Amino acid sequence: MVDWLVVGSLALLVVGVVGSVVPLVPGTLSSLVGVYLYWWTSGYTEPGPLLLAALTVVGVLALVADYFGGAVSARAGGASMVTTTLAAIVGIALFFVVGPLGIVLGVAGTVFAVEFYRHRDPERSLRAALYAAVGVLASTVVQLLVTVTMLVALVAVILL
Repeated sequence: MVDWLVVGSLALLVVGVVGSVVPLVPGTLSSLVGVYLYWWTSGYTEPGPLLLAALTVVGVLALVADYFGGAVSARAGGASMVTTTLAAIVGIALFFVVGPLGIVLGVAGTVFAVEFYRHRDPERSLRAALYAAVGVLASTVVQLLVTVTMLVALVAVILL
């Protein structure tokens, strides 16, 4: 007989992988819900406490990276805290208008514009904007790797 809660937890993990690259689908959050649904379905025995804690920590870190990766990278590229805050706000706002491209363009464009306004140095502004764009794209890669890892780990738990 098919346990529909197990199927549901696996479906949530697949949605998590898809959501890590598709706009408006909560990737890592779906994966975490899938892991916890399976844990609850197993009577809180599988996955074990160590694996559950590891998946939770990695999932939460991926969520943070997803939402703040561009802003943190812009800061590493030399942008001010005000610039990174504005870039995060614009990136999130443009996400709802244009999707993931809005995040990348919003963050990078805002970082370039504000830093150029502040310093009148196109090279410095471009460097900070490129750091920001790479940070946004890297956070997507991190989220994809985390969600795939969570799916593989739970499938291994179920099959072994």
